Amino acid sequence: MKSTRVFAILLALGFLGAGVAAQAATVSGTVTDKTTGKPAAGDPVAALDVQAGMGEVAKATTNAKGQYTLNLPGSGPYLIRVTHQGAGYFIAAPQNGGPGDIPVYDVAAKVDGVRIEADVIEAETDPNGQLTVDERYFVHNTSSPPKTQWSQKAFRVVLPADATVAAVGAQRPTGLPTSVKLDPDGPKGHYSFNFPIQPDEGDKDTMFQISYTLPYSSSSYTFKSVLTLPADNLAVLLPKSMGFAGGSGANFTPVNADPGVNTYLAKNVAADKPVSFTISGTGQIPRDSQADSQGGGQAGATQQGPGGGIGQPIDTPDPLSKYKWWILGGLALLLSAAAAFLLRKPEGALAGGGTAPVPGGAANPAYATPTTAAGKNKALLNALKEELFTLESEKLSGAIAAEEYASQKAALETVLKRALKKS
Repeated sequence: MKSTRVFAILLALGFLGAGVAAQAATVSGTVTDKTTGKPAAGDPVAALDVQAGMGEVAKATTNAKGQYTLNLPGSGPYLIRVTHQGAGYFIAAPQNGGPGDIPVYDVAAKVDGVRIEADVIEAETDPNGQLTVDERYFVHNTSSPPKTQWSQKAFRVVLPADATVAAVGAQRPTGLPTSVKLDPDGPKGHYSFNFPIQPDEGDKDTMFQISYTLPYSSSSYTFKSVLTLPADNLAVLLPKSMGFAGGSGANFTPVNADPGVNTYLAKNVAADKPVSFTISGTGQIPRDSQADSQGGGQAGATQQGPGGGIGQPIDTPDPLSKYKWWILGGLALLLSAAAAFLLRKPEGALAGGGTAPVPGGAANPAYATPTTAAGKNKALLNALKEELFTLESEKLSGAIAAEEYASQKAALETVLKRALKKS
C-alpha cells in the first residue's frame, strides 16, 4: 500500500497520464440504534462518491434486522451515509470486503449533557494588516441514554459583528473533517450549525471550527466573546510578540504551555455572559517550529481521529494538554481540514486539461495530463486528496498499523502543504 501511495504522488508530480480501472464492489453492514440497543430498521443508506461532489451512487434501506447492502459502481473512494431520524451518520466505505457497520442514535433538538469542553481562539496578524482568527469549539455530549442533539440550529455561536468568515468545518467524534455551512441566526455575528452533536465516543467529542478575519488598523482589538453553552475552558493563543489584557466576565490566567505561544486560560465560563479581552501588537504563531519541537507528534496525534481526546487526561498539570495537538500550532488540523474541503469540492472540468470524474468510470482527474501550472497543481491536489482519504479509511477500519499510518500521513502532509501554498 505504501508503494502504491508513493507511486500516486509521483504520478501527480510528474503529471503522467494514466487510467485507473474501476472495479465494482459490494458493501454490507448493520445499522444499530445505540440509544435503544436495537437494530435501526427502515433507515435510508447511501454511498457517496467523494470524487463527484459527494453525489449518491447507490442506495438501500435497512431491513428489520438493521442490515443493508450497497452495490458500488467502482473502487471508490466512497463514504457510506445512513440517515436516522433526520441526522446523517458516516463511515468510510470499508476496504477489501470489510463490514460496513454503522452506529446511530435517536435525535432530539435539545438533550441534557451537552456542554463546551473548550473554546480555543488562535489569533495572529497577516501581511494585509488584518487579524486572522481560528476558533475551535470542542463540544461534549454525555447524554444518558445517549442521544444526538440535532436540529437546524444544533449549535449556535456568536462571532464579532465585524468578522468576515473565511472557512467553516466540523468533525464528528470519530469522523473526518467536513466543510459545513454556517447559517446566519439573528443579529449580526450570530450563526448556527446545522450539524449533529453526537454522543462522545470514549473521550472523543464533536469539534466545530471557524476561520475569520477582523479589521485591525489600530493594532488593537477588543473581543466580547459570548458562549451559548457553559464552557469548561476558554483559551486564547497569541504569538509571543502580541499582548493580552483581560476584561470583564472571566478571569484569565497565563499558561506556560508552549515556548512559542502565549496562552491565556479562563475556567468555567457561563453561557450567554459576555467575556471581554483585548489583544494588541502584531505577529504570527510559529506553527512549523512547534511541530518540530513536538517531535513529530502531530502526525501521531491524528491517528486517534479528529474530534478531541488525543492527548493526556485533562487532569494533568497542563490544563490544555488534552487538546494541545489541535491548539498549539494546529498544522495537522489545518492540513486535514484542507484535505476535507478538497474532498467535498465538486470537481467538474479541470483547469488546464483533464477529465471530470464519472461515478464508476475509468477517468480519474488525479492522473489526467494537465497542460498549465494551475492544472498541474490541481492534479497533484487530486492525487493527494484521494490518498489521504484512503489512508484515513484504512486507519478507521484498522487495516493499517499505527507506525505505518504515522509515517505515510507525515509524508502526504508535507507534499500537501507545499501544494496548497502554490494553489
